[in-house]
Amino acid sequence: MTTTRRHLLLGTVASVASASAALLSASLFPRRATAAGAAEIFEVNYTDAQWRERLSPQQYAVLRREGTERPGSSPLNKEHRPGTFACAGCALPLFASTTKFESGTGWPSFWKPLDNAVATRQDRSFGTVRTEVHCRRCGGHLGHVFDDGPPPTGLRYCMNGVSLTFTPKAA
Repeated sequence: MTTTRRHLLLGTVASVASASAALLSASLFPRRATAAGAAEIFEVNYTDAQWRERLSPQQYAVLRREGTERPGSSPLNKEHRPGTFACAGCALPLFASTTKFESGTGWPSFWKPLDNAVATRQDRSFGTVRTEVHCRRCGGHLGHVFDDGPPPTGLRYCMNGVSLTFTPKAA
């Protein structure tokens, strides 16, 4: 069977349509690649430009680019009131203040997240394997979890304060 101009034209149109659909999908539903290479789709999605508008430069660097704030720089280190710590990217409640503890690391630390609040993945940056913690709703990078925390879980969720907001419990 010989290829005609019509076949070439139809093939080109199909390729362009497929590429356009992929670009549209990527802009409407941004994905983050996991350590295994699979993509994750999150419930709350914005374009990169929209995230930059919504977040402070420091929040953007941590939540969207997996940065780390300087230890000891977060006012939330000294937050001891009853209340809830939420994602600065999408406002999802993440940690109850009753699970916060002083780890001495320079970052707000918790021994347990709220149910269905965070997700984890392997982080192989810096030549080591760590467990990265992110908001399960928007994918925002929060910090890392380590197995050197207090009872009852033995876990230390070491979070960047800039990735969190705090709402005090009503009196």
